[in-house]
Amino acid sequence: MSNRGPAYGLTREVQSKIDKKYDPELEERLVTWIIAQCGSGVNRPEPGKTGFQIWLKDGCVLGELINSLYGSNKPIKAIKSSGMAFKQMEMISMFLKAAENYGVTKTDMFQTVDLFESKDLAAVQRTLMALGSLAVTKDDGCYRGDPSWFHKKAQENRRDFSEEQLTEGKNVIGLQMGTNKGASQAGMTGYGRPRQIINNP
Repeated sequence: MSNRGPAYGLTREVQSKIDKKYDPELEERLVTWIIAQCGSGVNRPEPGKTGFQIWLKDGCVLGELINSLYGSNKPIKAIKSSGMAFKQMEMISMFLKAAENYGVTKTDMFQTVDLFESKDLAAVQRTLMALGSLAVTKDDGCYRGDPSWFHKKAQENRRDFSEEQLTEGKNVIGLQMGTNKGASQAGMTGYGRPRQIINNP
């Protein structure tokens, strides 16, 4: 992990492309939200990608964040800072599991190594954005901060129709099926007739 040498060739190219997806403006918004959500116990990180990664790497800030969104029923019982790599990775994994239970889809989730080894911090930003959007959408009183920081997710708008309404709907011809109103066959000739050529003397 920490003793890995520099990347060369294709590996370096791929890592460079991943690094370009990282958004510094989004970082600022996420940091502001996390501090607002978790309270004064969370210090502001050093600006920049490395500062952001170091701030979240031990999993404590992420644990505080997810606990604050759950209200009284906190998913992560003990949040302890540890210098041991496996303990830090375990905290990140606990956050990811709690975030999935909260409603973040698997496609929006980052992998533990994306954060711990700074492999793909853009994926970490994506997960935190999805989490913020869910918190704003749920509107259960646990979200703190400006609701305009995240967009609301679309919610189901279920409609139930009675049997009577469904049978009545079968009698209506939808316009996407076409209409024959205003159409007539006036002026049409039969198909296949030869062209009439008349010799005028």
